[in-house]
Amino acid sequence: MPDSWLDLDPDAQFGPATLPYGVFSTASDPGPRVGVAIGEHVLDLGGTARALGAPFADTVAGPGLDALLAAGRPVWEQVRTALTAWLTDPVHADAVRPHLVDRSSVRLHLPFTVADYVDFYASEHHATNVGRIFRPDQEPLTPNWKHLPIGYHGRSGTIVVSGTDIVRPTGQRKPPTEPAPMFGPSVRLDIEAEVGFVVGTPSPMGESVPVDSFADHVFGVFLLNDWSSRDLQAWEYVPLGPFLGKSFATSVSPWVVPVAALEAARVEQPAQDPEPLPYLRGTRPWGLDLRLEVRLNGHVVSNPPFDQMYWTAAQQLAHMTVNGASLRTGDVFASGTVSGPEPDQRGSLLELTWSGKEPLRLPDGTERAFLEDGDEVVITATAPGPGGTVVHFGEVTGRILPAR
Repeated sequence: MPDSWLDLDPDAQFGPATLPYGVFSTASDPGPRVGVAIGEHVLDLGGTARALGAPFADTVAGPGLDALLAAGRPVWEQVRTALTAWLTDPVHADAVRPHLVDRSSVRLHLPFTVADYVDFYASEHHATNVGRIFRPDQEPLTPNWKHLPIGYHGRSGTIVVSGTDIVRPTGQRKPPTEPAPMFGPSVRLDIEAEVGFVVGTPSPMGESVPVDSFADHVFGVFLLNDWSSRDLQAWEYVPLGPFLGKSFATSVSPWVVPVAALEAARVEQPAQDPEPLPYLRGTRPWGLDLRLEVRLNGHVVSNPPFDQMYWTAAQQLAHMTVNGASLRTGDVFASGTVSGPEPDQRGSLLELTWSGKEPLRLPDGTERAFLEDGDEVVITATAPGPGGTVVHFGEVTGRILPAR
């Protein structure tokens, strides 16, 4: 990967290997527009494309990424090739420089229009921990777990961009010691550190998407925090699964890393036994070597490893469409909580505190079983890039406000 002609810090968060897409505005120009992060700058992609006469200028001229997502993989590759040249070949420096904005001065927005939202449950370590917590006298994994990627449909209208405050949800909850349910604010508010994927190229209803067609349909990858109310969830989820305990808010990072940036991060997933059915098998691995970090009020509480996920995103996409369900541009699907085999690799407070029985002790002397009002959670991640570079995903943050 060539270096940029920009004077980038060697440890710059967004180098030429990443080039993530987002939507930004500034105080002097409040109209949202498509941008690309490079070092401490944001490149106005539409303005640059117009100035240089790029054939895809109209595709990136809109207030969001929707048109680029819908344009398909050949255009995605064309845009990334042009961006790499513009930001690494000094011949383009004079033309590109006027379209760079200081990243610290921008406001970031939800980068695309969310269509549908599906959340999976793809970490064997997470599913096993949850099974042991809730069903200590039974097998932790349900009989179907290793045969198909389990998921549920979420609420796309409450997906919000990083930095949006999260109001503590209110609803019914029934502690085991109480004879009847009560109504009020959730007292077991949790996080779920996840990785999200956004669909660009749609598929027709009645057709399925093979595992090996993943990169033809999925545009990019981002971080996701699927906030969860464990007490609301515990009371409502039998027999149909997650509902109000999940639907109140899901936070996503503002920068979408293109799938093309993750070629060096592709790894074999953990061995699958029993062997999946043919529609869940591919010819190349789609495990991804992402390393997440979870901070609570500035303190690192977990480092979940994404390469340990039992089901890959490509398998999730294949399963999501095998019944003929169509894909739409802007569909989001998420990995489910990312957890590893070690206690400090668990991606939820439910696991980190073993359902509140083993509270976390933070360096400031306070303890947490679940989230309290005023708490702030920050999730970041990196992945290996070409030639020893590092791909950065930015961060997804959220602060808890009291129930209304």
